[in-house]
Amino acid sequence: MGGGASLPDGVHVVVVGGGFGGVAAAQQLKHRGFSFTLIDMRDAFHHNVAALRASVKPGFAQTTFIPFADTFGDSFVQGRVVGVDTDRQMVLLEGGAEIRYSHLILCTGSDGPFPGKFNAVATHRSAVQAYDELVFQVQAADSVLVIGGGSTGVEMAAEIKTEYPEKKVVLVHSRTALADPELRPDVRQQAKEVLLEKGVELLLGHKVSNQSELQLNVCRKNVVVFTDKGDQLTSDLIISCTGLKVNAGAYAADLSSCLASNGALKVNAHLQVDGFANVFAVGDCADINEPKMAYHAELHAAVAVSNIANSLNGKELTSYHTGNITMLLAMGPDDGVGQFNGFQLPRCVVRLGKSRDLLLWKSWKGMKQKQPVM
Repeated sequence: MGGGASLPDGVHVVVVGGGFGGVAAAQQLKHRGFSFTLIDMRDAFHHNVAALRASVKPGFAQTTFIPFADTFGDSFVQGRVVGVDTDRQMVLLEGGAEIRYSHLILCTGSDGPFPGKFNAVATHRSAVQAYDELVFQVQAADSVLVIGGGSTGVEMAAEIKTEYPEKKVVLVHSRTALADPELRPDVRQQAKEVLLEKGVELLLGHKVSNQSELQLNVCRKNVVVFTDKGDQLTSDLIISCTGLKVNAGAYAADLSSCLASNGALKVNAHLQVDGFANVFAVGDCADINEPKMAYHAELHAAVAVSNIANSLNGKELTSYHTGNITMLLAMGPDDGVGQFNGFQLPRCVVRLGKSRDLLLWKSWKGMKQKQPVM
């Protein structure tokens, strides 16, 4: 069933969420000739792989948002999904609008603090402005404290120190090992070595104890930060890279029987949500034991769209299989660490493969739009 192929009457696929998985699903639906609607809170796709660099590099944010309508036309609707009526097969939007579906692909992703995540009803212009404002705050600060040493925190600290080597950058992490636990130990150790080489100060095994009282992302000179071990730090700017969670608000009430403990949706091997042959979960909101990455969301999308087509044609459904971990950490445009299919990669390979341009070209090419020149 390729582009232009006839489809049964009444087939309309709704894709909730315009992140990497949602956009990949929409692109494949468009190619196959499906009637579909893509829904997202923003009016532009956010290439959030580059969000951290957009937080520190002037003018960079404009390259990380790509307008949906220019690619998908009337098949895109901006809005916040507040519920799913599976009996009537309707997606419910804030404000009362409803969109009918024959098949539903949920790609709601994960949520967390800005700047790593930007999940808000926003225009292209206002989204870019939010990152440009943070660049201003970073530039105004003499010292920056990054809370959280998972992959996002590691990349954030590296981006700041690379762009502004004269600034004091401290990374506080509650554990002694950095980055994602799914990574090889030698890759995690290498991430630590890169940060130290760049001059990032590390405070490991400490948790910030007064985080709820701290104002994030705003430059205020010499703010006092306490840790649970009794240490006292001062910093002009505090950025949080902790607290990532599944973004389940669109479906949690209506699909409560299908939820895993973390809010993700339980799925079978075909990525169908438990109990529903016509509802699929893709990306971070699918309860699959693997790192939450754009690459995996795009693989999920291919399986979900293929299975919608296969079900309509009476063909056997495709299964999704997890593989060895591939993960690359961009530690500024000049360095990076990672592994491919379980094997550690040389830093120069990560720099060329991801760090240098953060794969922005791939999203602009996929959306069939021209990337603006900085």
